[in-house]
Amino acid sequence: MPSICVYLGSREGHDPRFRDAAVALGREIAERGLTLVYGGARIGLMGALADATLAAGGEVTGVIPHHLVDRELAHDGLTTLIRVADMHERKASMAAHADAFVALPGGIGTLEELFEIWTWQYLGLHDKPIGVLDVAGFYRPLLGFLDQAAESGFLDAATRARLVAAAEPDALLDRLMQSAGVTASS
Repeated sequence: MPSICVYLGSREGHDPRFRDAAVALGREIAERGLTLVYGGARIGLMGALADATLAAGGEVTGVIPHHLVDRELAHDGLTTLIRVADMHERKASMAAHADAFVALPGGIGTLEELFEIWTWQYLGLHDKPIGVLDVAGFYRPLLGFLDQAAESGFLDAATRARLVAAAEPDALLDRLMQSAGVTASS
């Protein structure tokens, strides 16, 4: 599993554990010899993740639409920065460059990306593992809602089970690798 696409906030949030988790995930990605694929910004959790991956010797591919280059302050120190026309092309490019997907805390953009890539998996457009890093219980209410959706018959149990969650970066990457049939080697 050579590359991990990470969806996460362009803000840091109020809890310092969110930033700490982004930094820990970045280090873990680099230490495992994986490539980070993300939205290309140098601010918020996005910047913390990219900087930590680079500082640990990892490779980072950022994908950013032209209209967000200034707004999100494109990270100019990445291994590769791909500039695209719009958000649709950004998401498609990130998905094409990734072998697995992770969501860290974030806002509506992070949730939209997570649900779109999970829907693409459900529709058979890819068969790549997807997980959420449940930092400080951030995703606990959402995971509970998804369990309720499955219990209520709106989400089948197999689809629900394909979205994995863990509270620590190493545990989440181990679960994603296991889902992809790759032996853990951290």
